[in-house]
Amino acid sequence: MRGERHVDGDRSPVRGVWPIGLIVRYCICSVARPDCVPGAFLIDFFSTLTTIFYPLVINHGSIGAIRMDRRTFLKQAMAASSAYAVANAARAQDAESAAIRRIAVEETFAVPEVLDALRTLVENEPDREPGLNAPPYVVTDTIRTLTDLGEARIAAMDAAGVDLQVLSHWSPGVQPFDPAQGNELARLVNDRLAEAIGRHPDRFAGLALVAPQDPQAGAQELERAVASLGLNGLLINSHTNGEHLDDPKFWPILEAAQALNTPIYLHPRTPPVQMYDAFTDYLMDRALWGFAAETSLHVVRLIMGGVFDQFPGLQIVLGHMGEGIPFWLSRLDEVSARTGMPELQRSPSEYFRDNIHITTSAMFWDPTLTLCLDVLGAERIMFAVD
Repeated sequence: MRGERHVDGDRSPVRGVWPIGLIVRYCICSVARPDCVPGAFLIDFFSTLTTIFYPLVINHGSIGAIRMDRRTFLKQAMAASSAYAVANAARAQDAESAAIRRIAVEETFAVPEVLDALRTLVENEPDREPGLNAPPYVVTDTIRTLTDLGEARIAAMDAAGVDLQVLSHWSPGVQPFDPAQGNELARLVNDRLAEAIGRHPDRFAGLALVAPQDPQAGAQELERAVASLGLNGLLINSHTNGEHLDDPKFWPILEAAQALNTPIYLHPRTPPVQMYDAFTDYLMDRALWGFAAETSLHVVRLIMGGVFDQFPGLQIVLGHMGEGIPFWLSRLDEVSARTGMPELQRSPSEYFRDNIHITTSAMFWDPTLTLCLDVLGAERIMFAVD
């Protein structure tokens, strides 16, 4: 019969018109796929035809000579369909990735004047505060990278697939200085940061710096940085002269942050002098252990000191997957409920889940992420590189 091919085995006809069905199927798929363009449709279509027919042409010499059993035909068709599905899924994933704006929220920069002031402080008062010297793994190129807020940084962002950086000044910021110098340098940092954001508003946002050693002035500078300069939050490098934010003398800053609906990123720094001796061996005072040990202590002090009862709208951000606290929340709940512990309105884990966000900064290990997702939920975790 004209237009028919007989399949071996049952000799039932496979009509020559059946490729039209394939064309119709592809037309329907192309309409259903919002990312489809004519070129992509043609590539899909002819790739599938080739997948089905090419082995047969090789085996039989011409399309007109095709004779195949039903099983071979179905096998070839299923292989083509699978290849199409994989290719289509990959395209959809690429389109979804392109639509997501990747924002990294703990990205460091430095203002040269602050670095110079820190060097002078260390030279003139070497015993002022431990751990102010840069660690040996911080080299000149690192400093040069930190001070760049222009094309070199943006090129590095592009290479890493980062669309926007939320910039914050390198630890310990302005907290080691006397109040007057700290206030002056904080204003300089915030002005310099706002200028950089103004030059690249689609690539940079920023967290303000204040001098907590002058709480009233720090609260005023936070208001200026957010209301006038348009910065997006506040970064405090954990303790200030060995004191923590649960001390009511710092509460004007917390009150301003809550009123402005502005998060406080609590960033690590080396432990204060009263803790430091235990961390001096093995370079443990910094990223290896001291940073997380000191910052997690700070957060537990905030919780147990009733800070979130006093400021229920306050939002704290912690880097490094929460500085180990998500792993410890059950223990905190159990012990804090014992007789003689401070009276709180809620359990520590409830404060942590409602008043604290965490970021992935420098913690790129899937088991840690899985734990934090289970304990806190995806809505409480933000992406950061550090």
